[in-house]
Amino acid sequence: MKLSVSLAQMDIALGRPAKNLDRVRAMTAEARRRGSEVVIFPELWSTGYDLDRVEEHATPVDEGVFAETAEIAKEHSIHIVGSLLATEDQGYSNTAVVLSPQGQLLGQYAKVHLYRLMEEDRYLVPGQKAPVFDLAWGKSALAICYDLRFPELFRKYALAGARVVFLTAEWPYPRVMHWQTLLRARAIENQLFMVACNRVGESGEWSFFGHSAIYDPSGELIVGAGEEETLVTAVIDLGTVEEVRQAIPVFEDRHEEVYSGD
Repeated sequence: MKLSVSLAQMDIALGRPAKNLDRVRAMTAEARRRGSEVVIFPELWSTGYDLDRVEEHATPVDEGVFAETAEIAKEHSIHIVGSLLATEDQGYSNTAVVLSPQGQLLGQYAKVHLYRLMEEDRYLVPGQKAPVFDLAWGKSALAICYDLRFPELFRKYALAGARVVFLTAEWPYPRVMHWQTLLRARAIENQLFMVACNRVGESGEWSFFGHSAIYDPSGELIVGAGEEETLVTAVIDLGTVEEVRQAIPVFEDRHEEVYSGD
C-alpha cells in the first residue's frame, strides 16, 4: 500500500494557540490539495514550550484545540498528527494524537521521556504506555522529540508490528547531526518508516532547525526539508517494510534470552 504524507514544518508563536491554529488550517488545506492522506505537525504546535501557562492551555483530548483540530481534519478529509498539551488524572502531559478524516481520535500517546533541558519534568507527567495503532495503512506508532534518543521504545514498536512511526518534535540547534543520525538509525535497526516533523524558528534561548524528514526501512532519505517554514510531501510504499524484513531477517535472529538475562 502506498501512502501520501505531508510534513508541515512550521514556526510556532509561543503561547498563541489561535495564531498557530490558523497556520495549521492553511497548511492542512495545502496538504489535502496535494492529495496527502496524512499531515504531521511539530511537537506542541499550538503553544510551543509555554509550560508556565500549561494549566491555561491544556485540555482533555476531546476538547479545546484538540477538538478544533479534529474539525480541520474532518473539513479537509485528512489524517492529522501532532502533539498538544493535555490534561491527565495526575497532571498535564505532552500528548500526540492521530485524528481521522472524519475527525475521530484514532490514537494517542503521552510523551514518556521528558526533556529536562526545557523543564518538561517540572510541569508535565510522563506517559506510561507505548501503544501501536491499527490504521488504514497498517500498524503505526507515535513518538515525541526526546523519545528519539531511546531505542528501546522503537524496538518495542517494531516487535509489536509497527511499520511506521510518526515523530513530532521541537529539536533545537546545535544537534542537527544527532537528529539526522538517530532518525536514520531508528529506521534501519527497526526496518520501518520514520516520519518526523520538526519545527523552525526561535523561542527564548532556543533556535530550531527543521530538517523534517522521512526515512525508509533501509535508512534511505525519502524526502527532507531545509531550515525554513515549508510543507514537503512524499509518497511512501508500505510494502517496502516486508521486503526489507525478509531480505535481512533481524527479528528472527534476535536472542531475547541473552538481552534479558543476568
